Amino acid sequence: MPKVELKPCFLTPNRVQLEYPLFVYLPGLDGTGELLRSQTAGLEVGFDVRCLAIPRQDLTTWDELSNNVLDLINTELQKNSQRPVYLCGESFGGCLAMKVATQAPQLFKRIILINPASAFHLRPWLTWTSQLTYLVPESFYDLGTLGLLPFLASLPRIPRHLRHELLKTMRSVPPATVTWRLSLLKEFNVTQAQLRQLTQAVLLIAGAGDRLLPSLEEAERLVNILPNTKLAVLPDSGHACLLEHNINLYKILRDQNFVEHHIQASQEIQNQLPTPH
Repeated sequence: MPKVELKPCFLTPNRVQLEYPLFVYLPGLDGTGELLRSQTAGLEVGFDVRCLAIPRQDLTTWDELSNNVLDLINTELQKNSQRPVYLCGESFGGCLAMKVATQAPQLFKRIILINPASAFHLRPWLTWTSQLTYLVPESFYDLGTLGLLPFLASLPRIPRHLRHELLKTMRSVPPATVTWRLSLLKEFNVTQAQLRQLTQAVLLIAGAGDRLLPSLEEAERLVNILPNTKLAVLPDSGHACLLEHNINLYKILRDQNFVEHHIQASQEIQNQLPTPH
């Protein structure tokens, strides 16, 4: 993974497939994009995957972040302007995806929101916690992230190596950056009128076992606002559901008929080809 220093960028996997639809993933609060690796191979079956990485010291506003994402997407489309764009945001990235999509609704073929953190204001204790990070010495910050881990993830459902990766990623973000991004969530607002402009298909994925945020409740609220929405409930999943051993995002998209027919047809043809010896 490249070191992100100056401004947001897209992480590009080893396989660049410009003939495939562009799949843009916006990550959670850590902003690193590194935790998508457990899903990348599956998504590459049908997509050209790009993952946003935000510098660890980044303290920009929603509007600045949204404009950065749109600039990055338009740069990718210069390589092949005809392909559709799938926008996917998880948690903090789900909020960013809503900001990006309402700024340029015509740009996206389909939108996927995974446990979007737009319900942050319904958890007052998270606001209090974010304010306390100013007062807690940095040496105690690692202990705090360890204590938050059971709320962030359904640990028994996540492989051990990914638990370590999650904790390492959480600890890699400076407390001041975490505080800033929590303040963005606290002030996050997208109006119902703006959301109703998103007439393309939107898939909401909610972990019913989310202990950090009321993700299922928030998904049901958004279903009643967005004009063309599907809801996929993961009955036992926590907030960081994409790290769980039995969760395959590409399979969820296929099961929800959220992958375009030509992608599925190409995959079926590939499956029928003889294996080279």
